[in-house]
Amino acid sequence: MAISESKIEDVVVLTIKGKLMGGKESDEIYEKVKNLLNVGQRRLVIDLSKVKWMNSQGLGVLMACLTSARNSESEIKLSGATDKVKSILMVTKLITIFENFESVDQAVKSYSS
Repeated sequence: MAISESKIEDVVVLTIKGKLMGGKESDEIYEKVKNLLNVGQRRLVIDLSKVKWMNSQGLGVLMACLTSARNSESEIKLSGATDKVKSILMVTKLITIFENFESVDQAVKSYSS
């Protein structure tokens, strides 16, 4: 798994590539989100378009990120979830907790509306 960071306007986009399966690599996502929140970043998008698979630990990391963001009066939105990942979010009902968009651009634009 790999994480890349980019910025569009005032929104930080974290793109995850590979499998989101928990462990050290998933902890890196949480740490990166916490660090961004600590420096005052309030608008985040996690791009899942390159995530091939996610298990319960991966879901747990996303939930921990969302909880930290909301505790910091910030928001995290998801984008580009593949059909496999989207089905996991639907089965677990997490699709109702996260704002989910088809593309990064749509997620970024949603912050300005």
